[in-house]
Amino acid sequence: MLRLCFTAEDLLQVTFADEPAPMVELALAVAALQRPDPLFTLWRRRTLHALPRSAGPLLELMPATAKGPLFLDPLSLGFDDGLDQVLSAPTPFVRNELRRVHIGGRRPIPWTRLLADRDRESWQILEHAVRAAHECLLARSWDRIRAGFDAERAWRVQLLASQGIRATLAGLAPGARWHGTTLEFDSADDVEATLNGHGITLLPSVFWTGRPLVGKYARSTFLVYPAVTPLPLLDDPTANALATLLGRTRATILEQLTRPRTTTDLARQLHLAKSSVSEHTKALRAAHLTTAHRDGKTVWHTCTPLGFGLLTGSAGTTNG
Repeated sequence: MLRLCFTAEDLLQVTFADEPAPMVELALAVAALQRPDPLFTLWRRRTLHALPRSAGPLLELMPATAKGPLFLDPLSLGFDDGLDQVLSAPTPFVRNELRRVHIGGRRPIPWTRLLADRDRESWQILEHAVRAAHECLLARSWDRIRAGFDAERAWRVQLLASQGIRATLAGLAPGARWHGTTLEFDSADDVEATLNGHGITLLPSVFWTGRPLVGKYARSTFLVYPAVTPLPLLDDPTANALATLLGRTRATILEQLTRPRTTTDLARQLHLAKSSVSEHTKALRAAHLTTAHRDGKTVWHTCTPLGFGLLTGSAGTTNG
């Protein structure tokens, strides 16, 4: 059982991560390669075939449960920052985490013992493995990962507005329930996290389909939970139905507008002329899929509930 113990102050400090955490997603992707999840069967087969041998050491460190050494998956705003945090992890932390993983049933491997001793060659092996795995598992799919993350985040924010924080948190996993101010999730492990007024950050993952995982970063607690649409379904060709309906460019713009963006942002992101973006956003506004508001000289565009519903397939959001 996973238990999260909230105070009233904690409930006021529940936030959503602004973007995917690359190192966390990388660890979960490595776990997905080893997990017999039917949703990931084809993805796993293709990816294992393409995975370079130099990435193999990560499979030795990160099990299918994703409960590997915590120094491998720090929260970071980008991959380079995350890799720097991995490589500069304090030696006592590295040793404790490797010991914890081995005690938990993961067989010690000679080169991981050398990691604990800060052997230079072993850390170079780890760095090469992380870089190779990132290129194969994340870099080539980052646009889809980010789109899935943004759509999930937007949908949960809508639920928060319509149903409140308790219902939103209980909806993160089947069977979740509240007992007073303690939220319980079914889990094979017995874990209790007391938030102590620091709140919690929600971090959806398109690679994870298991029960929510709780982690610590500095003084903050974060909860990793499965996004409604996992990566293989984001790759499903039927997902192009929206492009068929709206046209590829307008569908892409709508996907970008799960968070507020300016015309300049969209033009730069999509490599389009600002005049072209303006025409597309005008059409989307006319269809009541997006809205715009002015802040000084800047105009911000964002999805309407109807637009969110079209992206997520949620009929309940289309009564605009």
